Amino acid sequence: MMIPNQRHLFDIPKDISYLNGASYSPLMRSTVAAGEMGLARKVHPWGPIFPDAEAEVEQARGLFAGLIGATADDVAVVPSTSYGIATAAANLTVAAGQDIVVLEQQFPSNFHAWRQLAADTGARLVQVPRPADGNWAAAILERITPDAGLVALPPCHWTDGSRIDLAPIGVRCREIGAAFVLDATQLIGAAPLDVAEIQPDFMACSAYKWLLCPYTLAFLYAAPHRQQGRPLELRTDTPVENARRYDMGERYNFINMPMAVTSLTQVTEWTPAAIAETLAPLTQRVADAARERGLTVPPDAHRVSHIIGLRREGGLPEALDKKLAEDGVYVALRGDAVRISPYLFSDTGDIDRFFTALDRYL
Repeated sequence: MMIPNQRHLFDIPKDISYLNGASYSPLMRSTVAAGEMGLARKVHPWGPIFPDAEAEVEQARGLFAGLIGATADDVAVVPSTSYGIATAAANLTVAAGQDIVVLEQQFPSNFHAWRQLAADTGARLVQVPRPADGNWAAAILERITPDAGLVALPPCHWTDGSRIDLAPIGVRCREIGAAFVLDATQLIGAAPLDVAEIQPDFMACSAYKWLLCPYTLAFLYAAPHRQQGRPLELRTDTPVENARRYDMGERYNFINMPMAVTSLTQVTEWTPAAIAETLAPLTQRVADAARERGLTVPPDAHRVSHIIGLRREGGLPEALDKKLAEDGVYVALRGDAVRISPYLFSDTGDIDRFFTALDRYL
């Protein structure tokens, strides 16, 4: 189902083409209003704050769980992806000589913890190079030998939207007894994801991108068999018997949580499947126009529908993103690619405006 353009829900001036949702999403007007309501609680803290805040945390937890096919008991509320990954690293073990498999140029939140774990344990950090044919899953599966003790991946590469088929990788991990950890920040909310199909041990997701939430909020999925571990913060003598034990302190944020509930409710109403279907023609338009100009993009069969990276032989102009911003077009340079990530407030005019501006600098 295609979703009509939703620009009216956001405060985006007409002269702005914002194609950088993979960096930060703008907040919806309704989310800002919810934040202002929450802020008023701090202005008058003698009023009812925490009973409402506790309920909002559980509502946000449940809404996120619904987006990934989990239950609220499987989800912890954390401040960042790196916090969630650190929680996973604290509760997983690898032995000296085992492999920890990651991607080349993997996002730092899902890389540094594993590099440190390898250094601490004597494990080998194996970085899978970018495959020439764009088929990341096949390249990763080749590197997951019986020596692998842990595999840490995203559902797509953050620099260019190259898709990674996680289901067969999950199967392989279970076959050899390797832990499977995901940073799904660049997918959840913008495309369907089902933990029952992938079966990760842990999966973290920051909420300020495709979930349209404020900054300093993330979620951590823990599989049922991983819900008895040790949290990073010890707040009680008897931790709860589910993923809530991994919750951050001060999770009852009476400003962020009503904002998160508003945004997550809207994303749930739209559905990730419909969002992906709506954005696919926009990134396809990018892909077609890029190829006409001799630029390279990930193969259509191996990319997501909401992020696409463009590369040029010999490299891109220096500070291209800043030059485009002067024209009112906002994208991101990531590695050797210029990354375009539209959303429901984007249309074909935004894509065409990007290429009109790009042509001046190529």
